[in-house]
Amino acid sequence: MAQALAQLDPQQSPGEQLAQLIASGQDQLPLPARGAMLQRWQCLALAAQHDLALVKLYEGHTDALAILAELDGPSRPGAAWGVWCAESPDAAVVLRHNGAGEQVISGRKQWCSGASALTHALVSCKDADGERHLAAVALRGPGVTVTDEGWHAVGMAASGSVDVVFDEAPAIPVGDAGAYLSRPGFWYGGAGIAACWYGAAQALAAYLHAAARGQVQPDPHRLAHLGEVDVALGAAAALLRATAASIDRSPGAYAGRMAMRARLAAEAAATTVLTHVTRALGAGPLCRDARFARLAADLPVFLRQSHAERDLATLGGLLTQQEEAPWAL
Repeated sequence: MAQALAQLDPQQSPGEQLAQLIASGQDQLPLPARGAMLQRWQCLALAAQHDLALVKLYEGHTDALAILAELDGPSRPGAAWGVWCAESPDAAVVLRHNGAGEQVISGRKQWCSGASALTHALVSCKDADGERHLAAVALRGPGVTVTDEGWHAVGMAASGSVDVVFDEAPAIPVGDAGAYLSRPGFWYGGAGIAACWYGAAQALAAYLHAAARGQVQPDPHRLAHLGEVDVALGAAAALLRATAASIDRSPGAYAGRMAMRARLAAEAAATTVLTHVTRALGAGPLCRDARFARLAADLPVFLRQSHAERDLATLGGLLTQQEEAPWAL
């Protein structure tokens, strides 16, 4: 994976780079809970170290392949997939049968990363009874309009996360109603995002490590920042490894609590790293190093894929359901 990333053309867009990774087979990651969860997450972390806009598309594509395998969805060799399941109260997508008896979706879906570059997407939607579904849609088919609306952030701008409008677009339901959320793999994919956050934090930390090693006279303040970074990343890495091993040991078991804890730990570590690296290095790399500046702008936006205190409260609620406190060594 590292070699494939190094061979990508930096002048290409994230969508073009994703297509190159797909063509070279680098999207064929080990499926979740099959004994190689850590290897899967290591590939996501490597892609995040390379570029966050790319990993946004790469993670979605590889997650889609895992979902399709788990729910016995349609096979489309060579396709570039997205997973568009963010819900908004002011934008909805409805699944129904049209006059010809075919399944179609209509409505607006927000935050569709890579919309102009991908060929297919798994789209969350509801039927007339309010049941939740997942539908596979060919994005270059009829009834699909990729807009240029819905994204104003500077961070993650290259991910192309815009609104997409569906107007009776042909759709193939994937799994039964509610299967996307109830399947064990939902939490496996959720924890995979943590590996992306961790990889981005690694990339930032490498700048500070190199700067500290390059000093003729050690700066104690910079070394203290480096120590804080090491503690944060070391703790998050240990938890991610333990989570991956636990998922592999018990495939199919509920993984919500451990996945949420891993996500929140990786988010906290990435936030800590961003704070300490930028304080230690000052304005120089933020203003004069394009890769560093883009990473520092992208990461805070990407981290907001976390639900922050809502997830912390959910995790706390799950912990209260256990009779014994779960923190013994």
